[in-house]
Amino acid sequence: MQYTIRDKTIALCGIFQAARLVQQVARTGMCDQAPYEASIKSIFKLDSATPEDVYDNSSNVLYGARTLLAQLGPDKPASSADRAKDIEVTKYCIGVMVLERKLIKRKDLLDKITEGVRKATAQLTHFNTTHENVIANLADVYTQTISTLNPRIIVNGEHSHISNPANANKIRALLLSAIRSAVLWRQCGGTRWQLLLNRKAVLDATKKLLEEHSSRILH
Repeated sequence: MQYTIRDKTIALCGIFQAARLVQQVARTGMCDQAPYEASIKSIFKLDSATPEDVYDNSSNVLYGARTLLAQLGPDKPASSADRAKDIEVTKYCIGVMVLERKLIKRKDLLDKITEGVRKATAQLTHFNTTHENVIANLADVYTQTISTLNPRIIVNGEHSHISNPANANKIRALLLSAIRSAVLWRQCGGTRWQLLLNRKAVLDATKKLLEEHSSRILH
């Protein structure tokens, strides 16, 4: 299949979306529910035909698109309503991409993730996607696989939030969704070097994505 810059951008927005949500949970104990649900649902899309199918619709990564523009776009004035650049979010994204490259060389871990996600999928007959039992299962998949790779992603935030078991599970499940998006990004032909060299093309594609769904932009 021939993937387009739009396909790659959708996958990249998925990474940035999950990273921003991780930060939200770690700092406040909460996160925006709609993008959270979209990111978690993407984990279960193991056999989707297109990048858009992974998120059901490209509108479900608008939160990530805005985050991507804020992180990779031109600097905004201090008074701008847009979110300012945040090195922590970018650090999470880079960390996810590094781990994904190591993960694809470990068939044992890939098989374990697939098995774990399929077990979590079976829970969906009784619970919704973001039910605490499902999230706990996904968090355990992350702990048993991705967490065994180095360098581990260190999440910063308020101790009271990070030490809360439910929040810790949300963070791990979101990091698993970020890894899923990174796998998609690579499958579409995306690389970190390409991101640096084709930054303008990615930003242009992100802006077009936001324009397509201008009436549904998440703030």
